[in-house]
Amino acid sequence: MGSGIAQVAASSGHSVTIFDISEQACSKSRQGLERILARLVEKGRIDQAQSQVVLSRIRWVDSLPELASCSFLIEAIVENLDVKRSVFAELESVVGDDAVLATNTSSLSITAIASALRVPQRSLGVHFFNPAPLMKLVEIVPGLATSAECVQRSRRLIDSWSKSTVVAKDTPGFIVNRVARPFYGEALRILEEGMADAATIDWAMVQLGGFRMGPFQLMDLIGNDVNLKVTETVWEAFFYDPRFRPSFTQKRMVEAGRLGRKSGRGYYDYSDGAANPDPNADPQLGQTIVDRIVAMLINEACDAVFMGVATPVDVDLAMTKGVNYPKGLLRWACEIGLPRVLERLQALQDEYAEDRYRPNPLLKRMVREQRAFFE
Repeated sequence: MGSGIAQVAASSGHSVTIFDISEQACSKSRQGLERILARLVEKGRIDQAQSQVVLSRIRWVDSLPELASCSFLIEAIVENLDVKRSVFAELESVVGDDAVLATNTSSLSITAIASALRVPQRSLGVHFFNPAPLMKLVEIVPGLATSAECVQRSRRLIDSWSKSTVVAKDTPGFIVNRVARPFYGEALRILEEGMADAATIDWAMVQLGGFRMGPFQLMDLIGNDVNLKVTETVWEAFFYDPRFRPSFTQKRMVEAGRLGRKSGRGYYDYSDGAANPDPNADPQLGQTIVDRIVAMLINEACDAVFMGVATPVDVDLAMTKGVNYPKGLLRWACEIGLPRVLERLQALQDEYAEDRYRPNPLLKRMVREQRAFFE
């Protein structure tokens, strides 16, 4: 991720310094970036001269004081709060007073990381999506102490890198990793109930829902261990709200080492010559699956707005640019009709009597007042 962000910045004309305590890691980063740029030349995306210019703008160092002249620093290390706090405290002792200290964390509190600083006003979250050079979305996340000037300065810079920025409140999962939880969680619930198998759920979400990948295909690509960890982190951070409860099925998959593509087996078998099951391409069943998962996604998008995490425009932009959803969820809700979405959620809550399916108060209020998100 760090190398990818460096590539983006250098391609936009900036001088970039990549720091790692390991010389081996620095060497690996350089070699990896050289391979990526060589592939871009082969594909005709850039020419050889441009490739060399990008590389010439980047230097690799293994000494923290070499970052002293940097004005904008983005940390992309292990997702461990204590380690990040320690690194931020060290960085503050090295860089200038006007340098911005940003973290690329996807799950930790920006406020907690920044509390290690003497001047937390200059720290914020700048969350890129992987791979950073290809994914357009960047979540800008101010902590409790972050100054408005720091947010504006950071957003202007990242926007100049041809990225789409959204501002998110410092809450677990920010926008994308919070709103996207039902895409996986509700698909797993449908599987556990025996309503449909993984292949059928994926077929429905791709062919009828318009998503680029089905939830089980995507979990296998991400890695079931990684996906489960994100879900557990969000669930714990929300004080074990049942909306985010992890799945026993996914936990057992991880325990069995069925992590997905990287292990050769997940919900699908990726070994040579493996025969995976065909979906049950029943349009009625498929539409039921899509309606249920999309309703849960919309409910979570409503909650993000209701709790002040982001504006409706930023929520929709985040989900289309960050995870390539076919439509912004709130505009999709307006197309379906908010009363119809509410009916689907109320039916699920009535059937299961679980708080997991509680309709968001904002959705209920808007239906009652006959309002829409975009008027």
